[in-house]
Amino acid sequence: MSDDLMEQLDLWHEEDEYQEIVDAIMEIPPEDRDYVLISHLGRAFNNLGNYEEALQQFMTIAEEGKEDPLWHYRVGVSYYYLEQYDEALREFKITDEMDPEDEDTLEFLEWIRRKTAKRTTKKPAKEALRAFDFSNFWDDSEYALEEYVSEPPTAELIESVEEELVFKLPAFYVAMMKLHNGGIPQNTSYPTGAEDYISISGIRGIGRDKKNSLCGASGSRVVIETGGYPEIGVVICDCSSADHGVVMLDYRSSGNDGEPEVVHVGQEKNHKITKLAKNYETFIRGLVSKA
Repeated sequence: MSDDLMEQLDLWHEEDEYQEIVDAIMEIPPEDRDYVLISHLGRAFNNLGNYEEALQQFMTIAEEGKEDPLWHYRVGVSYYYLEQYDEALREFKITDEMDPEDEDTLEFLEWIRRKTAKRTTKKPAKEALRAFDFSNFWDDSEYALEEYVSEPPTAELIESVEEELVFKLPAFYVAMMKLHNGGIPQNTSYPTGAEDYISISGIRGIGRDKKNSLCGASGSRVVIETGGYPEIGVVICDCSSADHGVVMLDYRSSGNDGEPEVVHVGQEKNHKITKLAKNYETFIRGLVSKA
């Protein structure tokens, strides 16, 4: 393999001329293609979106690639875009062990975490909803219908609201809102200790049309900014109890795409944060009638 060819391959790569790379290498008889050439070929196929062909090429040099973090990284890319996340995770973990703290590798590991989190939480949320009796959950008063309740959210609306909030909404919450989008529950109290409760005014729905929707006139961002509340997540309920304040989805420990805890944030200047539930489903199931 000549130095001139290697320089040309690198130049084509820098100029995003990936098909030129493929064409040039494919003209070389297979028996004359070494580890470096096949690595270039596989990378070019990845960049062209031909991940199956890329993977086939990489597998022909698997024995040599075992000790090469770049080989594992490129194989991981192929698996990732083929949506074979378990295999991609394996390869990127090996890459991270060989070349710790590589930013691209860490980014792919984070993307895989998000993808697999969606995959593992979607079905349980639906199953949990089926096991929960919503027949007497909501109090559809005239006020509730006017201030809280919207039409069921579309996939596009959910995505745009999450983008505006910069937080991934819990799967149980989204599934619940698809059945009844916001409102005032029959039971509005949540126990915080021995004979202590916080009481909520209502639950915000996904949307912008109603005043108390997540992105409405009195939505989450507005409440946080006007009330000086800590920017730890999403306000889902206002409180009507003694300390007033709000109930929030708290993403500090989970990250913006993880499963948030549910907390009460007081209205006083220090905005005391009190954990209520490990997740939104637990919070909903824990609502009681104080009376």
